[in-house]
Amino acid sequence: MSSVNAPAAEQNNIFSAESPAKGLVCRNCDATYDLIAQHACWQCFGPLEVDYDQARLAKVTREQIEAGPQNIWRYAPLLPVGVDPADRVSIDPGMTPLIDAKHLAKALGMRKLWVKDDSANPTHSFKDRVVSTAVSAAVKLGFDHFACASTGNLANSVAAHAARAGIPSTVFVPHDLEPGKIIQTAVYGGRLVAVEGSYDEVNRLCSELTETDAFESTAFVNVNIRPYYAEGSKTLGYEVAEQLGWRLPEQVVVPMASGELLTKVHKAFEESAEIGLTEPGEVRVFGAQSAGCSPIADAFSADTDVITPVKPTGIAKSLNIGDPAAGPYAIEACRSTGGGMAKVDDDEIREGIRLLASTTGVFAETAGGVVVATLRKLLESGRLDPEAETVVYNTGDGLKTLDAVSSLVGPTHTVKPSLKSAKEAGLLSG
Repeated sequence: MSSVNAPAAEQNNIFSAESPAKGLVCRNCDATYDLIAQHACWQCFGPLEVDYDQARLAKVTREQIEAGPQNIWRYAPLLPVGVDPADRVSIDPGMTPLIDAKHLAKALGMRKLWVKDDSANPTHSFKDRVVSTAVSAAVKLGFDHFACASTGNLANSVAAHAARAGIPSTVFVPHDLEPGKIIQTAVYGGRLVAVEGSYDEVNRLCSELTETDAFESTAFVNVNIRPYYAEGSKTLGYEVAEQLGWRLPEQVVVPMASGELLTKVHKAFEESAEIGLTEPGEVRVFGAQSAGCSPIADAFSADTDVITPVKPTGIAKSLNIGDPAAGPYAIEACRSTGGGMAKVDDDEIREGIRLLASTTGVFAETAGGVVVATLRKLLESGRLDPEAETVVYNTGDGLKTLDAVSSLVGPTHTVKPSLKSAKEAGLLSG
């Protein structure tokens, strides 16, 4: 089914004759494989990613993209699957708002700040991008069942895509997720399995299940078809460049769980410049983690790329991956661009959520609070330039994590239904 180091000309592109994908390649040892359902290299056990025909990518134009649909599939010529609309399994995510956060910038003493708000996606998180790419590839690879290990948002998206496609799904989550994420996943009607363990234990279970007969025809979107899944994150980089008028920002702050989102956003910026969609430019990349689960930020601070696994705690559960697979690559992206990383505690996260909401009208989940709090910390420490044009990423909706701020906010006044009561409460003064 696969061939290590097979010449590209001998490989059959199962996705489309027009697909720019030519195979898989190991990030560590550069071994190559056909376009198959596999996420780890057989030679060195390094992670696999999609390898592209650079000549085909170089032919993609701004005009071609702008003529496409108002969702991630406008970038299909830059993705492994979806060039033919008939091959897409999707709830059409993407083209989410890029908000001019002028009041937040003023509060933080910044010249120009944008918020890329991916809570506007169909299931209210950026995961709709990666799942659309993954399940589209999965169907072409012959799978008839979708599954995942998830901290919540991915489960929401896999269940929704399966419902839209009429394909069964089974999602596995830690048993102590936020109720909003449990309910949103369950309402789509697929199997929802709560596992009495951490996300890392859930992920290990799913890896073991891929080897069983019962799940032989199952696409675990972030396990056995992970290379295609990860490519969906690139659209968050392409979109920002397009929404800025086909130019690159100077700095970005990205939340980190596995670290893969950050690496793919960085990759998208590099690709955009390499193939001529934008002018060449270096984007300084910064990563944000919760102090309750900060193995990547801790390794960066210690000036090493060796990730020491941790047991996650804290309110930012969507980022609680204690053994992040792409951690070393996230560190490399930040170091190579002159960026950095920081971690923030639960109180800082809550304040980040409130600050973002009160200055932009965006109610973020805890991961968004991590990003805003990290932005503030990086500014205060002098590591992030307040004069540079900056984009921060909000990856999910605050309605999913209400518990994080429910004890801090509520009615500012309580009155009876009369003018007298309103006056006594001070509502008619001044």
